Amino acid sequence: MANPNSLCLILLLSSLALASAAVFFEEKFEDGWEKRWVKSDWKKDENMAGEWNYTAGKWNGNVDDKGIQTSEDYRFYAISAEYPEFSNKEKTLVFQFSVKHEQKLDCGGGYMKLMSGDVDQTKFGGDTPYSIMFGPDICGYSTKKVHAILTYNGTNHLIKKEVPCETDQLSHVYTFIIRPDATYSILIDNVEKQTGSLYSDWSLLPPKTIKDPEAKKPEDWDDKEYIDDPEDKKPEGYDDIPKEIPDTEATKPEDWDDEEDGEWTAPTIPNPEYKGPWNAKKIKNPNYKGKWKAPMIDNPDFKDDPEIYVFPNLKYVGIELWQVKSGTLFDNVLICDDPDYAKKLAEETWAKNKDAEKAAFDEAEKKREEEESSKDDPADSDKSQAEDDDAEDDDTEDDSDLKAEAAESDDDVKDEELHVCF
Repeated sequence: MANPNSLCLILLLSSLALASAAVFFEEKFEDGWEKRWVKSDWKKDENMAGEWNYTAGKWNGNVDDKGIQTSEDYRFYAISAEYPEFSNKEKTLVFQFSVKHEQKLDCGGGYMKLMSGDVDQTKFGGDTPYSIMFGPDICGYSTKKVHAILTYNGTNHLIKKEVPCETDQLSHVYTFIIRPDATYSILIDNVEKQTGSLYSDWSLLPPKTIKDPEAKKPEDWDDKEYIDDPEDKKPEGYDDIPKEIPDTEATKPEDWDDEEDGEWTAPTIPNPEYKGPWNAKKIKNPNYKGKWKAPMIDNPDFKDDPEIYVFPNLKYVGIELWQVKSGTLFDNVLICDDPDYAKKLAEETWAKNKDAEKAAFDEAEKKREEEESSKDDPADSDKSQAEDDDAEDDDTEDDSDLKAEAAESDDDVKDEELHVCF
């Protein structure tokens, strides 16, 4: 049996570890969130700037757990928040948020950005430089992935690995972890989906080794894996076999006139004996040395950067995207240095509400399908038509009554007019 004191000590140490986590920014979009976020004027002069709704969405696990949601189709969206500037040098950087595509997104983004230095938040837009761009992106059948773009020496670098994103209409948590040893992890719903090194999975630095540009393939290098069998000889008379032969079963038509139609000759048919151009059989080349490759040498242009993972002056977090169909909802944004704290926040928000959200979504889908089914049901259509006909009959009767009343009213008006005239 476990020692109760040991269990208490473990829980205490765990709590202390979470308490010591440095949280640089945390936004649950509770009361007062609008004071922390600045809506950009980007695209406003073109009437293309979309409005944000403050909502828990059409289906949710907790009506009081609200986020911000895109609300207009074919619009650009840009909003950002500032936090005390910090560097992740010698720290783990954790960037996490939840996103839900209620509109069954077919083309649009659900990513967020971390920016450095000074940014005019009222002008924040697509051309604003950023340090990290992270999150899901969906467009048609070809693009359904997680973006993880790092800016290094002023150039944006896309991750080389494919990380599929979630494509349903429910909330999901996306987490990007960058460690001081230049390793990283990408998680979706607290499950690791990709991991590796900043050195190998982005082209931030020139490669450490390159093919020797001075190396040349030796003249005697044989890279033919198969050769003609020198023992295989072409059969005698092989080339004399015609490709086509006269059709022996063809007969001259009875109405054929040699004087008018010329001399009749039988049509040709493919020769079953013809086997095409002759080629010797192939055998393994006994002198095959494999495909020649230039040897690898140290790249003289490579210079290691032990701070390749560092973003020295992170200061803003923002959402900047274009949406053909609106309905993407962001919530629970976190920037910290502790993956365990991020995991705990995801458990207390997304994980706590996901089952209830799924149930609400299923109920909404069931209702939608029933409504669509009733529209397509001919019996219902006939019933609706009958009801419409009855309604029209009632309307006809009502119209007759109204016309009679109108006629009486007109007579009254005429009498009054005559009375006035005389």
